[in-house]
Amino acid sequence: MNIKYNADRFFSGDDPGKPLAEITFTRREDRRLVVDHTFTDPSLRGQGIGRKLVESVARYAREEGYKLLATCPYARKVLQEPEFEDVYAGSKEEQP
Repeated sequence: MNIKYNADRFFSGDDPGKPLAEITFTRREDRRLVVDHTFTDPSLRGQGIGRKLVESVARYAREEGYKLLATCPYARKVLQEPEFEDVYAGSKEEQP
């Protein structure tokens, strides 16, 4: 599945207005991105697409020098894995 970047989100699907899967984030002034939403169309669930979206935003954060926070429960769960310890800064609730 092809994942594209567009205005503080990664998504998949032909229509950016109706993505089949997406992950969104907001930017903070302290070089942190807050991952706030992950969606996968029911027809695509169970195929690892949500994880690929999290991996995409983590790769973007590494390349651009950001740390990640997460309010989205799914993204938080994935980002707590050891492979993301270099980029994950915790949940937004844990941060000042």
